[in-house]
Amino acid sequence: MVLGNLGNIYSDELITATELNRQPGRVLDKALERPVTITRNDQAFALLRREEVTSLVKAATQSQAVFEGLTVAFSLLLGKEIGFEHPYGWLSVFDADDLQEFIKELSEAFRLIDSSTTAWEMIEALIHEWHESAIAIFSPELAAAFSAETDEIPLTKPSAHSAE
Repeated sequence: MVLGNLGNIYSDELITATELNRQPGRVLDKALERPVTITRNDQAFALLRREEVTSLVKAATQSQAVFEGLTVAFSLLLGKEIGFEHPYGWLSVFDADDLQEFIKELSEAFRLIDSSTTAWEMIEALIHEWHESAIAIFSPELAAAFSAETDEIPLTKPSAHSAE
């Protein structure tokens, strides 16, 4: 179940707790098809497949990550200072063009959640890759390694015939 289908979660069937006790198999069969609400007194309980709950929790968690990442990127573009202690403070190492690219990529990936079964994994990978890039940019050791002169020795062209 993807985030775009959340509107359908309440198009379920209402079942009383008594009915659940009398016909548990029938109620569970219904829950295989769509969410079921079990009512008892003034309380309501949702019964749905574990995979759907897992998907909903992942969607909520990932949506929060997308929202946080975009909020920090936009805040940085507006000149707000974000400290490195913030979970997305690492975005502050990027310039305005990079931040705009991050916003574009993350927004495009988020738009795919209704049409792609791997959209959440793509979002995780995208945030991870940008985070790793920020670490590389911020690391003085890596910066020194990339700017260091190399002692490369050009290879000679191998001959067409091997010496035997």
